[in-house]
Amino acid sequence: MMTDPIADMLTRIRNAVRVEHPTVDIPSSKVKRGVADVLKREGYIWDWEEVEEQPVSALRLVLKYPGGESVIQKIQRVSKPGRRVYNRSKDLRPVLNGLGISIISTSSGVLSDREARSQNIGGEVLCQIW
Repeated sequence: MMTDPIADMLTRIRNAVRVEHPTVDIPSSKVKRGVADVLKREGYIWDWEEVEEQPVSALRLVLKYPGGESVIQKIQRVSKPGRRVYNRSKDLRPVLNGLGISIISTSSGVLSDREARSQNIGGEVLCQIW
């Protein structure tokens, strides 16, 4: 049993970027699909698709390398199973003065910090990416 599937997803992405793989496969879940959708909307990956495999379906993320360099420079977990981090919308601050994003799990789904501030909702801060 895995205690932190979001951290596993981020580690798989971090490792794939480090060795410059074009794609990475991750076991699928609803929250992971939400995170992948935010990464696509914010321009950190080209696309993602759900691949039906046995026994568990997987998400295949197509990583972005314009000019031979990865768009994702750093990806880190903020809220962990032992210490959950929640922020209100007014407490959400831009990452690196707007160069990065935070991914927030809200009552309206998984959103970037920009989207959460514009909709005036807070939630659990899953990770930061730049």
